[in-house]
Amino acid sequence: MKEIEQILEFIVEIEKLKAVLRKTKPVGLERRENAAEHSWHVCLAALMLREYANEPVDIDRVIKMLLLHDLGEIDAGDKIVYASETAAQKAAEEQGVRRILAMLPDGGGDEYFALWSEFEAGETAESRYARAIDRVPPLLHNLRGGGHAWRENNIRKEQVFALNSRIGDGSSELWQVMEEMLQGAVASGILK
Repeated sequence: MKEIEQILEFIVEIEKLKAVLRKTKPVGLERRENAAEHSWHVCLAALMLREYANEPVDIDRVIKMLLLHDLGEIDAGDKIVYASETAAQKAAEEQGVRRILAMLPDGGGDEYFALWSEFEAGETAESRYARAIDRVPPLLHNLRGGGHAWRENNIRKEQVFALNSRIGDGSSELWQVMEEMLQGAVASGILK
């Protein structure tokens, strides 16, 4: 029974991800997306787009990575991706993930920390695909929302193309489509 209680405390703790607001707004809404919504969204996107992965992937591992990848933001907060890939932010997120997963009984968080680390490293077929999919919803939010987060955060087209080109590492076909959409945003003035 003690183990179940520990897992329930973990479940309550991770609910805090619902309070972590991201920089983009869901399509058609005026409010900010929360990180828990993002996790759900990328999991469904990964499932729907899996046939376009560059390599065969274990979709269960991909979904686990995507469910875990932002847990560190409970402690570290969310920063726009163009400013979040710093050593300090990554260290704060790792510390948060370690704290949260330590709540699970009998080292139960070890497997999940390994998956989180695999996602961060981006060296396996599953992590490359997961990292590619993680980039898609924020791009769609901006493309369908007049570039709101790009404008608010002074994000330039060079930054958008440089960072998001990693979509091609997980799915070259998906990157081809997204790149065309981004070129359209440049042509229409949404992305400067």
